[in-house]
Amino acid sequence: MLDTSARLLRLLSLLQTPRAWPGSELAERLGVSGRTVRNDIDRLRELGYPVDATRGAAGGYRLGAGAAMPPLLLDDEEAVAVTIALRTAAQGAAPGTEETSLRALAKLEQVLPSRLRRRVRALQAYTVAVPADRPAPTGPRSAPREPPGGDLAAYVSLGVSGAAWRHHARVTVHAPAATVVERINPAVGTVEALDADSCVLITGADTLQTLAVHLGMLDLDFDVTEPVELVTHLRRLAERYARSTPPPHGGEEADGEETDGPLTGRRGSVEAVPRERAGR
Repeated sequence: MLDTSARLLRLLSLLQTPRAWPGSELAERLGVSGRTVRNDIDRLRELGYPVDATRGAAGGYRLGAGAAMPPLLLDDEEAVAVTIALRTAAQGAAPGTEETSLRALAKLEQVLPSRLRRRVRALQAYTVAVPADRPAPTGPRSAPREPPGGDLAAYVSLGVSGAAWRHHARVTVHAPAATVVERINPAVGTVEALDADSCVLITGADTLQTLAVHLGMLDLDFDVTEPVELVTHLRRLAERYARSTPPPHGGEEADGEETDGPLTGRRGSVEAVPRERAGR
């Protein structure tokens, strides 16, 4: 048998279904007596949930509308749908509700399980908010809209994921844009082609450690110029990795060059760019 708190949550979840629940059916679902169900209904009412009761063959208990908005329980599908709706509204789809949507979104995402976060990101990659100054046309048909910047996935990924990043970085990767795109999750960042053999990765993370992991997992040469905190962290990692491996040239340390510039990862390693080269 469930304890009282768990049973009340289960009862509330059942009552949120838009139908009348006979007391006997609730008792069977919860594995308790009819008297316990009535007591639990009274507890929910004391907590502010308006539970209506009707008599007769078609009667039962149902959750009604009250004077105040009580807390709600959402299943996985409902939580994903509400999160996407709030993110869309926060991007300006419903003018005047952006700040309120962000507050509600922050509360929801604080408790959203990681598995649902991944589903939201995947679904969000196929949606885009209609700009506030371009109201959607009414009628049975509307012409397709060009995504902002021409790249729907990039626009949504950068706007949604980037809003939550604590640390941001622009990294020049010495590989074609298509190659980099294949190696990153859209939630990690977006890619802008520079030429046929290089591109810029706009990325970020909550911690510098996570950001360094993302860059290392590319397994490609790259240059980092900002932020300074990331450059410092990568230099520290490079020194740590160097200490963990045998010295080159049969035990002789390689001659070092004075460095003071952006950090670059070349041939599977991370090294500082020489000062005279960094100034170019």
